[in-house]
Amino acid sequence: MDEKEVIVIAAIAIPVTLVIIVIVLFSVFSRRKNRLLQEQERAKKAFDRELAESQIEIREETLRNISWELHDNIGQLMTLAKIQSQMAQERPELLSEVSETIGTGIDELRALSKLINPEALKSLSLREAVSLEIERFNRLKFIAANLKVEGTEIPIEGNIQIIIFRILQEFFSNTIKHSRASTLDVVLNYSETFLNISAGDNGVGFDKSDKFMGIGLKNMETRAQLINSTLKIDSEKDKGTTLHLQYFYI
Repeated sequence: MDEKEVIVIAAIAIPVTLVIIVIVLFSVFSRRKNRLLQEQERAKKAFDRELAESQIEIREETLRNISWELHDNIGQLMTLAKIQSQMAQERPELLSEVSETIGTGIDELRALSKLINPEALKSLSLREAVSLEIERFNRLKFIAANLKVEGTEIPIEGNIQIIIFRILQEFFSNTIKHSRASTLDVVLNYSETFLNISAGDNGVGFDKSDKFMGIGLKNMETRAQLINSTLKIDSEKDKGTTLHLQYFYI
């Protein structure tokens, strides 16, 4: 094969090779792009599913709390107002007490209405939503609860906030129903890049091998992963349980 033939073959082979390389690279890129789009779609569906479930669970949990509060708190206030009004028929000076009791009942109903609909949660900051839960626990004497806010509060997108709130609500529910704790301390610590949340009780704790607690913990961990967060729960028998959640704004 002479030099001219080699040059001709090379002149043909090089463009063909480049074309093949381009085709292969384009094919790889297209597959990766399609795979990425599919993963994004799966992630979106998973997020939407968890968001919907969180909204339903928040509504159910809130309605249970409302039922207790209507019976144990507002119901008692209205009964007291009825007794006072009957007494006021003979002692008109008691009318001011009747008015005060009814006013307290109205204030309690207004506070209660703020979280009936999860959509209302979007109009509240996370601090306000958690504060309402803490106030409810104290009002119903479920547990001695305290909320501490550190740093400058940073707004969180509504759907993300619903999932964070549901994670906390599930932890609160487990604390009240199962831990036999007398105190619950919650801290929201805002920094420039992330929010640190801790919630701890002084209850009986649990063994992480416990199947029931394991299911609840898995649900919280799954939701935390969907919103770019890390979740850790520490618990020891007879030493209480603490939740640590770190949410990155970006």
